[in-house]
Amino acid sequence: MITIPPYLKKGDLVGITCPAGYMSTEKLQTCINSLEQWGYQVKLGATVGSSSTNYFSGTDAERAADFQAMLDDSEIKAILCGRGGYGSSRIIDQLNWKQFKKQPKWIIGFSDITVFHSHLYSNYDVASIHGPMGAAFNNGGVDTPYVQSLRKLLSGKTPLIEVNAHSLNRNGFGEGPLVGGNLSLLVHLLSTSSEIKTKGRILFLEDLDEQIYHVDRMMLQLKRAGKLDKLAGLIIGGFSGMKDTERSFGKSAFETIADLVEEYKYPVCYDFPISHETANYAVKHGANYSLHVTEQGTKLFES
Repeated sequence: MITIPPYLKKGDLVGITCPAGYMSTEKLQTCINSLEQWGYQVKLGATVGSSSTNYFSGTDAERAADFQAMLDDSEIKAILCGRGGYGSSRIIDQLNWKQFKKQPKWIIGFSDITVFHSHLYSNYDVASIHGPMGAAFNNGGVDTPYVQSLRKLLSGKTPLIEVNAHSLNRNGFGEGPLVGGNLSLLVHLLSTSSEIKTKGRILFLEDLDEQIYHVDRMMLQLKRAGKLDKLAGLIIGGFSGMKDTERSFGKSAFETIADLVEEYKYPVCYDFPISHETANYAVKHGANYSLHVTEQGTKLFES
């Protein structure tokens, strides 16, 4: 049984930390203001706007200590990652989840934060939120349905997501725990303690700035590892910024994926609004969802 952390109430404390790449406090200011306007208090971690001079928001030890402090702080009810980038897998094995297991709280983010989502689900059966991070609030982003979906999930509402049909979709119905995230990270986690469980689950995937043949290789690795067998459904989100080789690979990223999953019978939908772009709905990673793929379009909702 999946553990759903408590939903937030007015006055609850949200911690913001950067477990991977660096982010300035200024770029998080709209996010901070918005969370406060939603009725929450905000606590910034030491890795936010840190004195780091390289890519990371701090050393591995500093980033791990900041995340650990938020896991252990009983006043913090949700941990919002300021940004992803790269670095979460460098600290995941340094974290102690003992206090977290006693008092689960929401961990929020996407991209590199896939590491935490997968680790939590596979080891502790705790749900988390795959969704917008700090920068998504900027430039009017807070008013989009995507950031607003995060607001709804935190308060316990479960919005229906509806998407237009795609020519590559395979129609059908599937139900099961919703798991997944960034394709590159899920492949990176294979054969580790954070490896994702997919049998009987609805798997969602997204990625950014990859060569199309990289997508083919990573999907093939998931397939050979058995991660595409016996799914309840497959959701292909945004694959933006894809690059082709000088001598063309001959297929788009979506076409490449469609060919690799052609033999299976479960429903598959493409271009779902979970991505590195503005269109990035918040969903509960690990919670039970229903997926309907029809000629009219796709519906995803918590069941």
